[in-house]
Amino acid sequence: DDVVMPQTIEAIHHAKAAKVPIVVAVNKVDKPEANPERIKQELVTHQVLPEEYGGESQFIEVSAKTGQNIDALLEAVLLQAEVLELTAVKNASARGLVIESRLDKGRGPVATILIQSGTLRRGDNLLAGAAFGRIRAMTDENGKSVNEAGPSIPVEVQGLSDVPAAGEEVMVIADERRAREIALFRQGKFRDVKLARQQATKLENMFEQMEGEVKRLDLIIKADVQGSYEALTHALSKLSTNEVRVNVVHSAVGGITESDVNLALASKAVIIGFNTRADVAARKLAENSGVDLRYYNIIYDVVDEIKAAMSGMLTPERKESIIGLVEIREVYKISKVGSVAGCMVLEGTVKRGASVRLLRDNVVLHTGELDSLKRFKDDVREVKAGFECGLSLKNYSDIQTGDQLEVFEVVEIARTL
Repeated sequence: DDVVMPQTIEAIHHAKAAKVPIVVAVNKVDKPEANPERIKQELVTHQVLPEEYGGESQFIEVSAKTGQNIDALLEAVLLQAEVLELTAVKNASARGLVIESRLDKGRGPVATILIQSGTLRRGDNLLAGAAFGRIRAMTDENGKSVNEAGPSIPVEVQGLSDVPAAGEEVMVIADERRAREIALFRQGKFRDVKLARQQATKLENMFEQMEGEVKRLDLIIKADVQGSYEALTHALSKLSTNEVRVNVVHSAVGGITESDVNLALASKAVIIGFNTRADVAARKLAENSGVDLRYYNIIYDVVDEIKAAMSGMLTPERKESIIGLVEIREVYKISKVGSVAGCMVLEGTVKRGASVRLLRDNVVLHTGELDSLKRFKDDVREVKAGFECGLSLKNYSDIQTGDQLEVFEVVEIARTL
């Protein structure tokens, strides 16, 4: 009874980036106003073609409320698995992937693991990335204790030495001492691997990553409004030539999220934020994964930089360096002065006269300069993280409690391929 939502479009992009087939479950068909045909027509515009239209995607009309056609949905998934010949060995040492993990106060490191092959048993010596340990306890999706789990079964395990990262490969090692040696070796190599991964998707090194006759630059575009990303997509697509092609993997409105960074990892894309910013979780994931995040507020700057990168000639550029992040805690209206903000410096340093961007829900509303900076009643040159301050913006007063100010400097950095 609804339209195709943005998260559905994002899921389609993930599936296409991973080159996996799609089974579509059209939910809420029990409602009188349900219109499955409209959903099919909308998904066709996103290159998801139903079988009755000559495509390869199965569309199953279901109702999670009444249970209608749930069996048909499961049969469709099983049929797709048979077509792809997805099989797994059961009588062997378990292998799988970490789906998620956390540090529990009472139980220590806890990891949710999806078994891909073999059988995992309580008491097995487990190696998960740079973590290892003997499984002390194992529970299913309902929280009930189990002694073993076979292929395609998710379980939560306890007993690891550390919290493994999501996506890490998991395997059972017969010798506990051998598992410890491998884990310690991986921990020692972690820094080198991290530095290597940080070079994987950098725009400056993109030609080193390109293979084949037609080189391709994958981009993910997040913008403040729809018109911005449509104009950017159109302008960048026109840069494509017979030798180098610009491919926009995903474009949408809003701040940059963890999901965008994960999509960039899967498709080896560079993320472009046009008048938007990444949230804290997305920034940390991008830094740890080596995904290249680039911020712009002028379309021509984006086009010029992508064009320079495609031509293989990156000249020295003026680049912004974020030096601080400020959160507005209170706003005071003062006659003849305007709006004055009572703030807390969250990160870095804020300097008097510095350039700032006003962020509301990770969307840029204003770019300008600080007009004044005070500590209590005294004018100061700078305020560091963890301290409160009062400030006002030059020729701008539309500020609200909860807004953030991104403080930045412009520096010149030599760019090399």
